Amino acid sequence: MHEMSLCEGLRDVIEDQAQQHEVNRVTRVRLELGRFAGVEKDALHFAFDVVMRNSVAEGAELVVIDLPGRALCYDCMEEVTIEHRLDPCPTCGGGKLMPQGGDEMRIKDLEVA
Repeated sequence: MHEMSLCEGLRDVIEDQAQQHEVNRVTRVRLELGRFAGVEKDALHFAFDVVMRNSVAEGAELVVIDLPGRALCYDCMEEVTIEHRLDPCPTCGGGKLMPQGGDEMRIKDLEVA
């Protein structure tokens, strides 16, 4: 389950930011997650609760913000939103798409007490 190691990385960032800003408790973590990031959300929520124990984010709510998959179509030169990596261009039907986003995972913000 790679979601556990992802959450360990999140914990490191959260702990570092809490220390820099002299925060004792994080109550909410908003995480942007791209459609193609390859992360199972249920496993991520479970891992988050386990990994955040005994940290400043223990008991914090994890809010996942879904980001769409995006690609540049070389047939019509439009940046389009796609559901699956191998989808054709929804604008022109072309098949020459270069992914431009949707694989990201980043902390958008932290809510603190």
